[in-house]
Amino acid sequence: MPQSQRDVRNRIGAVKNIQKITRAMEMVAAARLRRAEQRIAKLRPYAEAIRRMTYQAARAAGAEASSFPLLSEHERVENVGLLLVTGDRGLAGAFNSQIIRAGVRAGSELADEGLQTAWYATGRRGVSSLTFRGRELSGSYTGFTDKPAYADARNIADDLMSGYIDGKLDRVEILYNSYVSPLTQNVTRETLLPLSDSVLEGDEEEQQEARGPQPLVEYEPGPAEILQRLVPDYVEISIYRALIESTAGFFGAQMTAMRNASENAGTLIEDYTLQMNRARQAEITQEIMEVVAGAEGLG
Repeated sequence: MPQSQRDVRNRIGAVKNIQKITRAMEMVAAARLRRAEQRIAKLRPYAEAIRRMTYQAARAAGAEASSFPLLSEHERVENVGLLLVTGDRGLAGAFNSQIIRAGVRAGSELADEGLQTAWYATGRRGVSSLTFRGRELSGSYTGFTDKPAYADARNIADDLMSGYIDGKLDRVEILYNSYVSPLTQNVTRETLLPLSDSVLEGDEEEQQEARGPQPLVEYEPGPAEILQRLVPDYVEISIYRALIESTAGFFGAQMTAMRNASENAGTLIEDYTLQMNRARQAEITQEIMEVVAGAEGLG
């Protein structure tokens, strides 16, 4: 610990400079979080509409739906693709690390089942962490996590769908931080390919509606062709939604982390100020004692 007033004063100045930076980063993250929340609010109804349309087209297509490569399960599951959605930057608490830990844990579970894992990652944090751990990446996507575009999701989806159709992947899963609030981001693990039963068979409400009388719907072109067009769109929108949710979660986590850092800096400044006052008091006391001792010596 510093002893002189100058040392303590220098430390106070350094902490104040850091506090200014953390407060500025908190404000920037808050502004970007609001924009990300608006994108989520607009995307969620669209994503749900695509899911419902896919379900309706699959139901109308009937047995033909099972013949589509992206809808049919492979006879043997040997290779599983794991897509980890992280950020390009840090300073966001455990936001990135919890996805990395969940992904590594999922890979270990698959290995215990005798399955091979093909690693995919978005964001520099995920790419660098997996590379450091010795995982060979089949796909890495960086440079857009602060503001992902639909084209980014399409590029990722193309690689994953091609791998599934070509037989290189027998199942594809995605892990990302779903956004709940600036304080809460839940690690979510979902199956992208093949499409889950909830998409093809509908939820409980849709299943109940299916048991009742149905309106007559004519498809042009046929439901099978429409379904063939909708399935890639559904995979793309699912990845895009994960990217958007992860972006909002990142800014929420960063805003919270920077706020905590600013508060901790304030506490540290108070401690250093108290320490400086004590050092000043000690110096004054020492000077008084020296004056008294000198006066006594002259007397």
